[in-house]
Amino acid sequence: MNAISRDSLLSLEAYARQRAAFRSRVIAHKKERTLHLGEHIMLVFEDELTIRYQIQEMLRIERTFEEEGIQDELDAYSPLVPDGSNWKATMMLEFPVEAERRLWLTRLIGIEKHVWVRVAGCEPIFAIADEDLERDNDEKTSAVHFLRFELPPPAIRALHAGAALAIGVDHPAMTAVVEPVPDAIRQSLCGDLRA
Repeated sequence: MNAISRDSLLSLEAYARQRAAFRSRVIAHKKERTLHLGEHIMLVFEDELTIRYQIQEMLRIERTFEEEGIQDELDAYSPLVPDGSNWKATMMLEFPVEAERRLWLTRLIGIEKHVWVRVAGCEPIFAIADEDLERDNDEKTSAVHFLRFELPPPAIRALHAGAALAIGVDHPAMTAVVEPVPDAIRQSLCGDLRA
């Protein structure tokens, strides 16, 4: 739960030298933080490392080295780092065929409010979605949403004590559940929570 500060970022030159190794590390790390809900929904649970990588990549792509631009990236991405009582996830709706994607994005309006996590022995916790801006309208939803799950202290304690975790979606047009969540993912997510 380390904050990403300006001083903790690599310069463009230093990042260029370390990028391949850093990228490999992040890809391996994300495997233990990615969950597929059925065939079309992927959740990537963000943390300090995944967001640090995103910031470094954006600075690299945009060739940003001025302080104001760097601070803009920090301001945009830092809210996606969990703060000890929550999980933050990027949800992607995946439909490889464009026509199918357009059709499903009209059917799945509001899906971001139907994603939940449930710790064994506790009530489901529904996502707080898209706090930065609305990503759907009356005609369609977005293929990408940002979710936050606020876990109460009893759920956090139960997870640290080994309780099972389930994650699902219960939208009228699409339902899926992963129960139990694979242990490697559950353990990685527990690392985001302060007991």
